Amino acid sequence: MRRVLYAFGAAGGVLLLGTILHPGFASWPSLQAMLVVASFTGFVAAGQMLVVLVGGIDLSIPWVLNGAAIMLTTTALGQPGRLPYALLVALAVGAAAGLANGLGVAWLGVPAVVMTLGMNGVLQGLSLGLSKGLTCATCGSYAPEPLRGLFPLGALLVWAGVALLVTVVLTLTTFGRRVYAVGVNPRAAYLAGVGVRGVTVALYTLSGVFAALAGVMLVGYGGQPSLGLGDPYLFESIAAVVVGGVSILGGRGHYAGVVAGALTLVAVTTFLQAQRVPEYGRLMIYGLVILVILLAYGRTRAHD
Repeated sequence: MRRVLYAFGAAGGVLLLGTILHPGFASWPSLQAMLVVASFTGFVAAGQMLVVLVGGIDLSIPWVLNGAAIMLTTTALGQPGRLPYALLVALAVGAAAGLANGLGVAWLGVPAVVMTLGMNGVLQGLSLGLSKGLTCATCGSYAPEPLRGLFPLGALLVWAGVALLVTVVLTLTTFGRRVYAVGVNPRAAYLAGVGVRGVTVALYTLSGVFAALAGVMLVGYGGQPSLGLGDPYLFESIAAVVVGGVSILGGRGHYAGVVAGALTLVAVTTFLQAQRVPEYGRLMIYGLVILVILLAYGRTRAHD
């Protein structure tokens, strides 16, 4: 919980600094816009956090997200009546990809980096091939109005629901205790009767679903998908998880910290844009933040 407090402190510090240098930086309209943008990272980071808690990582996020976004619009065709079916199809894409990742990691023993990176390539090829480079007859469709009408408040409510769900599952259920047990020591958890493989498969499946949900929300926000839509969210999801105090080695962390981490990253980005820092500078700062926090957490774990 100390790390969660640090994460919220970092978010508050950035907002305070922005307000001092740029009056109105943390006004309600500005804060609302930052929360909406942070929600996209928050959705993706929810799944990333789950696999990180068991010492894994999900590098297939960019094209799970992109593929789900394309499937949503090409299935819904802009018609509100087709939206429920399109949502199921989009989330099913994420669940199928996550399930394949989990089976590969847990049952076939493929390293998570290799398995998920390979899945990202497979989904990229499928998405580009089936959509003909996003030039197919239905690829110009827009997201149905009910989905586009969620923003801004509806999207924040969805994020709040995800935060509540993940927090309850991890802190108040048997499954959550098993997740932390696997993350701390997989062998000990197995000897204690925990189905380590089953937990791992479930977490990767959930990661795929959350990535697909992010794709759905991004399409609702922007109206249409685009190639490379999910590319920024791999790095941002990992950054939000690390800044939020989740141990990259597994076994420690809470989604509340990830929420603060996502908000911190968006606040930093907004602040740097206000300072007219170029994109390469923002990427360098992201990388430095991750390295510094990993070093600090590594020293903390070494002294525990």
